[in-house]
Amino acid sequence: MSAKGIALWSAAAVFVVSAAIAITSCGGGTSTSGSSSAAGGGGGTIALLLPETKTARYETQDRPLFEAKVKELCPDCKVLYSNANQDATQQQSQAEAALSNGAKVLVIDPVDFASAGPMVAKAKAAGVPVISYDRLITNAEIDYYVSFDNEKVGKLQGQALLDKLTADGSAGGTIVMINGSPTDNNAKLFKAGAHSVLDGKVKIGAEYDTPDWSPDKAQTEMDQAITKLGKTGFVGVYAANDGTAGGAIAAMKGAGIDPKTRPTTGQDAELAAIQRILVDEQYMTIYKAIKPEAEDTAMLAVALVKGEPVPTSLTITKVNNGTKDVDSVILDPVPVMKDNVKSTVVADGFWTAADICTSAYAAACKAAGIQ
Repeated sequence: MSAKGIALWSAAAVFVVSAAIAITSCGGGTSTSGSSSAAGGGGGTIALLLPETKTARYETQDRPLFEAKVKELCPDCKVLYSNANQDATQQQSQAEAALSNGAKVLVIDPVDFASAGPMVAKAKAAGVPVISYDRLITNAEIDYYVSFDNEKVGKLQGQALLDKLTADGSAGGTIVMINGSPTDNNAKLFKAGAHSVLDGKVKIGAEYDTPDWSPDKAQTEMDQAITKLGKTGFVGVYAANDGTAGGAIAAMKGAGIDPKTRPTTGQDAELAAIQRILVDEQYMTIYKAIKPEAEDTAMLAVALVKGEPVPTSLTITKVNNGTKDVDSVILDPVPVMKDNVKSTVVADGFWTAADICTSAYAAACKAAGIQ
């Protein structure tokens, strides 16, 4: 072959290989946002791995807020997004795919905090830093953790319920506890915080840990509690989040119990929960301002992918995960009841009046001053 022929053959081979690499990088079963950059363009790939879709916040708040902040800070960065649908094995595969597709930072909200270690180990072996998002990954060499004071969440829930029962003249009565998923370290902290307030102040007639945070399973648990205690055998419900609260309230309605007579806690300030609060079907929720949580995590991820220092606007503290004291950003949760819906979730734009005040809730919105 002539020198010219060899040169033409080499160029064609390079084109074919490059095309194959480009096609491969689009696989892995994830969705992407943003665009990858050429070398030296200041961009990079960040993987966002979220745990499930049964809790509304992940798809409606966490993902879009994170992606928008990354795009603002780093237009040339790419986000590889995956949701594990409460399957720890699937999340492991998604993490491996992200690393294969060139992720330079992994942001992981683990399905199972105790079994997430192998994902972290593979990332570390590849020199990829890991941010544990919302739920703490324990006993692993994570680099950062961003979340809320989760034991405080449980304490706020427990105290709100206790205060309401006292005001209603039901102090010392029997309650039902519907906790979160046993594979979620946060659920363990919520439970501990609630017990620290409620133990010795109320009687716990029935208590459940709810697999997958499933509202359907919470409804079944509440059905069992009503069968065990009777329709008049409990005065309130500790529900760890709004999904489980919705399940518990559905069970009460199905049994002919007016939920207005049994104060029920929640968490996440989901739209349906805010609406239930306005009509007195749910007593309270915990508002965790997901916008700063997602945006602070995006700031960290972009700094890591660019090799820059941690932004000075972030307050870093330490949280021990069983292996190390992890550099952490810990935010404050806020209890929301009927009288402060307007000054919290509406004022922050978390939900707008138009979101909340559909026809079924228009009168309740007007009474609460939400227009």
